[in-house]
Amino acid sequence: MGKWKHAAVAAYMFMVVAALLSGCGHGERTAGETKEPVPEYVLTYAENQADDYPTALGAYRFAQLVEERTGGRIQIQVSTGGTLGDERAVIEQLQFGGIDFARVSLSPLSEFVPHLNVLQMPYLYNDSEHMWRVLEGPIGDEFLECVDSVGVTALSWYDAGARNFYNSRRPIETVEDVKGMRIRVQESELMEAMVEALGGEALKLVYGEVYSALQTGAIDGAENNWPSYESERHYEVAPYYTVDEHTRVPEMQLVSAYTWNKLTEEDQEIIRACARESAVYERKLWAERSQASEEKIRRSGCVVTELSADEKRRFQEAMMPVYQKFCEEDMDVIDAIVAEGK
Repeated sequence: MGKWKHAAVAAYMFMVVAALLSGCGHGERTAGETKEPVPEYVLTYAENQADDYPTALGAYRFAQLVEERTGGRIQIQVSTGGTLGDERAVIEQLQFGGIDFARVSLSPLSEFVPHLNVLQMPYLYNDSEHMWRVLEGPIGDEFLECVDSVGVTALSWYDAGARNFYNSRRPIETVEDVKGMRIRVQESELMEAMVEALGGEALKLVYGEVYSALQTGAIDGAENNWPSYESERHYEVAPYYTVDEHTRVPEMQLVSAYTWNKLTEEDQEIIRACARESAVYERKLWAERSQASEEKIRRSGCVVTELSADEKRRFQEAMMPVYQKFCEEDMDVIDAIVAEGK
């Protein structure tokens, strides 16, 4: 019986091992036939707005298009909500390849490329159509190329609407109403100079801290577009919104030069085309979101003030020292941009 028992056990173990080996081999073939292809690149994308914000949705569309058109060889993982750092930190990481792609505002980017200040000078454009004629023409192409000097490559323009002042103290109806107000600005010397030229005190502050700073009175106001004012609920603690459209600050989709130079020319063309297609999508979403945000704010009971034409000219006149400081050597470009609006 002992011999039979040992033989039975041995036979059973042989069948188990054979089944396992057979199953492993079969599993490999099945996986090879059905599993997703392993991507050649898995790349990062930094976005500081919330998931449902137009620029974030544009980033997701960009990633989707790239994956589809490369057959899954290139995958882009979008991180929203500023989880990869504020925009200045993101730009610095792009420069050494710590982040692959990002959408950033021209305000912090101009700290690295001062020439970009030209495009965001206060009261430069007549309206949105004027700005897009500039950006989509030879002037805009030249500005896309100028960021190459700091280790990034520009892929496309994104819309960010017009920026307006808002505060917790009083309606801003005249230049004098800004005097003495502590107003949050981006990490930008230009934006700081703009507020100071109007008699306010500019305070640089991380975007995510603006609500609490308004709530506690650490700042009196800030400036941003309709969707940002609404989505971050700043209207709850700063109910006075003035439509002065002091700046139209476009944004760029960027890729790190380290990442860009690793890609083939074919993949570069695919990515650039996807970026531009996502930009068209983002602009459509932006227009819809901006209108919806404005309607929500007006219904909320906030005090919305629109500057008269005469008062807006006074705001423009107050900007002359700012133009002299930041664009003295670029007045020919300023003149060309103004000419596009005539």
